[in-house]
Amino acid sequence: MKKIAIIEDENAIRENYIEMLSAQGYQVSGYENRPQAEAAFKEALPDLAIVDIGLGHEIDGGFLLCQTLRSLSKTLPIIFLTARDSEIDTVCGLRMGADDYLTKDISLAHLAARIGALFRRMEALEQPADANALITRGQLTLDTQRMQVLWQHQLVDLTVTEFWMLHSLAQRPGHVKSRNDLMSDAKIYVDDSTITSHVKRIRKKFIALDSQFDCIDTVYGMGYRWEQPTC
Repeated sequence: MKKIAIIEDENAIRENYIEMLSAQGYQVSGYENRPQAEAAFKEALPDLAIVDIGLGHEIDGGFLLCQTLRSLSKTLPIIFLTARDSEIDTVCGLRMGADDYLTKDISLAHLAARIGALFRRMEALEQPADANALITRGQLTLDTQRMQVLWQHQLVDLTVTEFWMLHSLAQRPGHVKSRNDLMSDAKIYVDDSTITSHVKRIRKKFIALDSQFDCIDTVYGMGYRWEQPTC
């Protein structure tokens, strides 16, 4: 049974999510503030965290909690579920390593579908290695079963969403992928600026390992492509 943590300071909303997800067969724990959640996570991590941004008196408590979670696990799926729908908040959340950013007007059925999609992608990590699942593009290696990425034999710590966006680009080097293509392949539903933020974050992670990395090319007005010749 998958374990989900809901961090939401409004009791009625938190209990509503807990009831709905429990009915879906998940084991759900609820926390009303950041210190409470962090104490629990130091004992054991959930399989998925759903985090509000404003937590009690902490206007950005959810962002701080996301940073703590990412320090504890590079791959734990994190979803921001919040009433704050500004572009700045969305970009900040994704830059901190969240896999998804949803607003509270989302239907419970849609939320359940997004959670299920994240778990299906994470289950690939538990599968044994399969040579047929490997994609090699020069110094890049993607393992689609374990959802791992290597660059120059070094592990690149990508989130689930980032992995599938990179996979989309690397499948066909030189082929331009529009932002809608990347959104579809990663099974997320966001605006163009959010896709741009994801791509910038992916680039940053590669550059941290290799300052000469320049394989993700921006094609202005069209999208992005993986540039194979120099890689």
